[in-house]
Amino acid sequence: MKILKSEKGQGTVELAISLVLLLIILFGIIDFGRLFHANIALNHAGREGARVMSVGSTDTEIVSIIRSQFSGLDSSKVDVSITPGTNNRKRGTYGTIHITYQFETLTPFVSSIFPTPFVINNKTVARIE
Repeated sequence: MKILKSEKGQGTVELAISLVLLLIILFGIIDFGRLFHANIALNHAGREGARVMSVGSTDTEIVSIIRSQFSGLDSSKVDVSITPGTNNRKRGTYGTIHITYQFETLTPFVSSIFPTPFVINNKTVARIE
């Protein structure tokens, strides 16, 4: 058995191997945080839209309020569905707001696990006052 006198480069190889794994974990955590933020923003926007809907606003006003609630998110990836329509809302009935957001991951490794875009759904129900 031949013993090498020098171990130059061993630390570099170990760093290269472990750094790749650490970067994958780090960017996965960042993407999960972004996903969690998008989910919370969707819930908040749904509640705000339901509050505005319950006091008799039009669909256009509700959608503009919902889109204004997305801080840090792309509001063009938001789809809003409101039932019943403005003319069919009667006092004492319930209205429903469905919001979907198409979330795209940044990390290639994470996007191979989850479908891209990953669709986040929210459903909020409120009584019309």
